[in-house]
Amino acid sequence: MVSKGKGFSTKAVHAGEKRDPSTGAVVAPIYETSVFAFSSTRELIDVMSEKAEGYIYTRYGNPTVRTVERKMAELEGAEDVAVFSSGMAAIATTIFTLVSSGDHVVSTRDLYGGTLAFFKDVLPKLGVEVSLVEATDFDEMKSAIRENTKVIYAETPTNPTLKLVDVSKVAKLGKKKGITVVVDSTFASPYNLKPIQFGVDVVVHSATKYLGGHNDVTAGVVGGCESFVQKLKEMRKHLGGTLDPLAAWLLLRGLKTLGLRMERHNFNGMRVARYLEKHSKVKRVYYPGLPIHPQYSIAKRQMKGFGGVVSFEIDGDFETTMKFVDNLRLCFLAASLGGTETLATQPVTCSHYFISAEDRKKAGITDQLVRLALGIEDPEDIIADLEQAFNKI
Repeated sequence: MVSKGKGFSTKAVHAGEKRDPSTGAVVAPIYETSVFAFSSTRELIDVMSEKAEGYIYTRYGNPTVRTVERKMAELEGAEDVAVFSSGMAAIATTIFTLVSSGDHVVSTRDLYGGTLAFFKDVLPKLGVEVSLVEATDFDEMKSAIRENTKVIYAETPTNPTLKLVDVSKVAKLGKKKGITVVVDSTFASPYNLKPIQFGVDVVVHSATKYLGGHNDVTAGVVGGCESFVQKLKEMRKHLGGTLDPLAAWLLLRGLKTLGLRMERHNFNGMRVARYLEKHSKVKRVYYPGLPIHPQYSIAKRQMKGFGGVVSFEIDGDFETTMKFVDNLRLCFLAASLGGTETLATQPVTCSHYFISAEDRKKAGITDQLVRLALGIEDPEDIIADLEQAFNKI
């Protein structure tokens, strides 16, 4: 373990881990087991009653899983963290922990497609109403609150148009109204933004993205105060969205280089955004690090860096945009983000394919929109690939 006074990358390498006492192994072991044995019934009862620390069954807890939770808690500035089998498992379990039938949720309209579908298709069937508001309109968010509102939910930056929510302002609103504020900070990562430091109650991540960082693990993370996370873990136990020990180890491995990778993602994001901003075949660029971004002042105030996702609209139609994406060679046509490889998609054909045209229009997701999730390649090579694809449209 390391003290809280150490730097981000020092924590990323060392936090939550101890040298294995039996072997001296520097790398934390993978406890790939579903069950744990006991020397006596008394020992079992002590662990079951939480009089003693221990593990019973991996769906309840596992040493590898707990190691990555401790590390993430330090990186996020949270009292505790729970990890999950996917980002959607993390989001769904969080909401189910916070709401019951008859409750109400206020959420930003600009959401990952899976989250939006969960809010619009699943929660209403369980008697939970959801009001969707414009991410940048604080007054609309405030007006949407009812007496039975239990959660304010927001992404920042949003997917895929990279709008920003003033997390400090929303956190103060939640405190004043007695409402839990949940922020999906996947696009920022704890390297660029720590919502809890701004007063947010709960932060969620798709750890499949920047936290894992290598496109080889699917996972989710939720951080908050200790009492909430304990309730969350009880719900996780019931719903079964526990992270497998091998996936936990891969996430642990990825976190060690998070600081280094985010520096490169931030650098590549800015370089490519500036290139696209000046391109004659680009109609509009969405990137919070550019002064032209409507919430640039918020970005500078609450973010250390601006991330590796750049979205832009091509000056053309759906077919032109599809031709551009299909002609990329270094950049893969693939979903997700935050890995070492650069990925490109048209959101209308991927992350928001199953979202209605009306909802896409409200969110500003056009047929000409491209989401570029920059990897850690040399920026000159990424730009060269973009340029050759532009030359073919």
